Amino acid sequence: KPATGKRELAVWRRMFRLAHRAGKITTIPAFDMPSCDNGRSGFFESDQVAALLAHLPDHLRPVFTFAWLTGWRTPSEILTLQWRQVDLAAGEVRLEPGTTKNQKGRTFPLTGALKKLLEQQHTAHKTLAKRGRICPWVFQRDGERIRDFRRAWASATKAAGCPGRIPHDFRRTAVRNLVRAGVPDSVA
Repeated sequence: KPATGKRELAVWRRMFRLAHRAGKITTIPAFDMPSCDNGRSGFFESDQVAALLAHLPDHLRPVFTFAWLTGWRTPSEILTLQWRQVDLAAGEVRLEPGTTKNQKGRTFPLTGALKKLLEQQHTAHKTLAKRGRICPWVFQRDGERIRDFRRAWASATKAAGCPGRIPHDFRRTAVRNLVRAGVPDSVA
């Protein structure tokens, strides 16, 4: 059976290299890599973001506003964000090393809209604390961490007229917007 994907080809290449080193074969066959169309698609325009946010439940609007502004990954970086990672006085939000996909830490400066969003979330946090509920999560619902948003996301994208969009589209959109604002692509 011929290898079809990049990962499968990598496994076969490794097996042949090991066999060659062990003296089991004299030559390593050439492998043609499959072509991969890795073009980026799926961006949100401002009017689409506004329509989507209008159709999301109240507790998810800040989550996806944050995603739109920062481009951070929703399930693994935004929904796991805790108050110890937010420094309103210094004006930054940070992800610790080992908590991101590439295992490197990351900081994001608080722009006007992002600072306002986090201050609103902090007000809700303090309100919960006054009621005796301590919640470490920046984005929460009734003091509990938000874990699943798929059903709400699907119905909101459909109602907003952009079905098939995925939360990762906010990541691409944020990078595009940062580059347009003059941030170098490698930094964005």
